[in-house]
Amino acid sequence: MKNKQIIILGVGNILLTDEGFGVHVVNRLKSQYRFPEKINLIDGNVSGLNLLETILDSDYLIIVDTIQNNGPPGTSYCLKGGDIPERMTPKNSLHQIDLFEVLALCRAVGHLPETVIYGVEPEDIETFNDQLSPKIFSRVGETVQKVLNELEQMGITYKEMGTKENVPGNPLENC
Repeated sequence: MKNKQIIILGVGNILLTDEGFGVHVVNRLKSQYRFPEKINLIDGNVSGLNLLETILDSDYLIIVDTIQNNGPPGTSYCLKGGDIPERMTPKNSLHQIDLFEVLALCRAVGHLPETVIYGVEPEDIETFNDQLSPKIFSRVGETVQKVLNELEQMGITYKEMGTKENVPGNPLENC
């Protein structure tokens, strides 16, 4: 993974309370850590089909989003490989394409990067509020750590802002 393009994509609408979870996680990563140039942190908001080119340009994709799976609010999920739904359903408009369908389009054109999705079951995705509910906010730090662990497993180094130390045992020369 040393020379591959890695995208960390936060998805969601930050104006609908917990719907913005993925964006909040990516914003925390951006504000607290420095990553090598090959790591691209993206606020994917609710871009849908507009994310297709970005995803096609990556070799490894880490997505953070809310996942509605009828579990208790705050339940953490991790989807990899065959766990990621494959679907393409009829649409009335290209504006109705969601993230899973963008991934299916990538698969259809022959380049679905290796993908992992970290998500939480939302508590409130209907109230207009740019702050996460307390239960979902409490999952941000845990999810940031999951993303960092994923990078460490690939041998990727990073630096926490305001410190001189890097991930133990890894040189910072790639930053």
